Amino acid sequence: MRVKNLKLIARTEDDLKVISAHLQDSIVNVSDIANLEKNKIFLIQLSRFMWEDVEKGVFRKNKRIRTVLKFENVIKVHSKNINQSKNDKFLDFLTIETNVMPDNNYEMNIIFAGDSIIKVISEVIEVFLDDQGSAWDTKNMPKHKVI
Repeated sequence: MRVKNLKLIARTEDDLKVISAHLQDSIVNVSDIANLEKNKIFLIQLSRFMWEDVEKGVFRKNKRIRTVLKFENVIKVHSKNINQSKNDKFLDFLTIETNVMPDNNYEMNIIFAGDSIIKVISEVIEVFLDDQGSAWDTKNMPKHKVI
């Protein structure tokens, strides 16, 4: 059975929460992050854990798939606790938080484990999630401690 690749568009803060939920526990290699300043585009390629299969109660193996997260109309990008010279380092995706700034631009904080953050300042929320290629089996299912 062929799994249909996920393609989502966020144009509101609520839409962005949906994308964030689908990206929970994704893994990002620092070398797979790009800011295309001239084009006003910010890109991240992630290895996304396919929670939608688990939540359906489908008895399949755990799977991951490559996905691209694209931000458009980007004004600035800042990072905290991410060493770009160590491009073999992996980041564990946690969530995306959004704030409207006083100038009506949007601040979208991509938060990773270990207090690593990428702050994307954009004129509007225009974010795309696009799965690429085929999923693959993974032995490990992300686990979270209950507080």
